[in-house]
Amino acid sequence: MKQLLATALLAVAFSAFGHGGEDHGAPPPALSQSVAPRASAASEEFEVVVALEDRKLVIYVDRFASNEPVADARVEVEASSVQGLASETSPGTYVIELAAGLPAARHPLTISIETGDSADLLSLLLDTSRPASTVAAHSHEWSEWAVWVLAAVLLLAGAALLLRRRRQRR
Repeated sequence: MKQLLATALLAVAFSAFGHGGEDHGAPPPALSQSVAPRASAASEEFEVVVALEDRKLVIYVDRFASNEPVADARVEVEASSVQGLASETSPGTYVIELAAGLPAARHPLTISIETGDSADLLSLLLDTSRPASTVAAHSHEWSEWAVWVLAAVLLLAGAALLLRRRRQRR
């Protein structure tokens, strides 16, 4: 009976090691660069990614089917704060210089793309507001500590039972 009790106590004590799957290692390093606000849209013909870099609105235009950059296209942007024709800086990359930076808000954009063989109109939403941090501080609740304390008490009780049994045999 005592052996069964000691085995049960040890089994309960070792079960305290399995919890929550948290990584208690070193925290990940902080990001050294910020990511520019981005938005994307796609149609049957084109795929567009818009990025706000400093005071430039950079527009990447690709063919949807082949992911091939669209060169020599007429790319026009319309929004409440931005309007104009984008100039091509490299194949598939178009830039609009902004007079002032965009305020922190959600900006609906309409992009018109015209090439020699097709034309399309895409709508997207560029969010320039700063996202809230999603990293939660790591903490232990009292119930986790209670399990560890209970496991330690049971482990000590099991060790005491084993020592007592050895002393009784002598």
